[in-house]
Amino acid sequence: MTNQNEDVAVQCAPAGGAEHFGADVWAKLLLFAKLLEDEGQLRGLVGPREMARLWDRHILNSLPICEYLDKNSSLSDVGSGAGFPGVVIAVVRPDVKVYLIETMERRVDWLRYVVEKLELRNVEIIHSRAEELVGKHATDYVTARAVAALKKLIPWTLPLTKPGGSLLALKGGKAEQEIDDAIPYLKKYKVKWADVHDVPVWGCDEGTRVVELRKHAS
Repeated sequence: MTNQNEDVAVQCAPAGGAEHFGADVWAKLLLFAKLLEDEGQLRGLVGPREMARLWDRHILNSLPICEYLDKNSSLSDVGSGAGFPGVVIAVVRPDVKVYLIETMERRVDWLRYVVEKLELRNVEIIHSRAEELVGKHATDYVTARAVAALKKLIPWTLPLTKPGGSLLALKGGKAEQEIDDAIPYLKKYKVKWADVHDVPVWGCDEGTRVVELRKHAS
């Protein structure tokens, strides 16, 4: 089901969100969706076709990362863009310290606006390229969505992952092939093991896939 917003179809939120997430969390997810509906296209963050699958493809699709985060841990979202998956994770997991790493100033401005509107006290925004943070910033987990293939993503993200931590990347049907293509990088960046998790997504007909690369503890 969709709403019509100036001739652009906008996907409606699924029913039962308040019961599933709790009223406060669901209210923030709804507000995030409304901000994207009102300003996402104007700011060049979300294309009109993406609004028709705003929940399935973007908001809800960000949720599976939450299942792999330890309590009171820290996470860096590289290339946060419109806020996927970092903002969604920060809303659903207030115990996790989330760093939104973004290079483009207009996207950083958007993320600051969203964090203020959603009153996210567990978020810090870093206006920087990931490569510039090596040796200066590291978290228990690093994530990235729709940024690059693993062989390109690994050099940007694993240096920001603490020993014993994990890169958690949302990927599609070619996840195993991406892992195979990245084998030389797995060794170089001290990956202990790699796994692909097929995860159902609440409120969606289809699940998604999370690639987890766990670093050696030392």
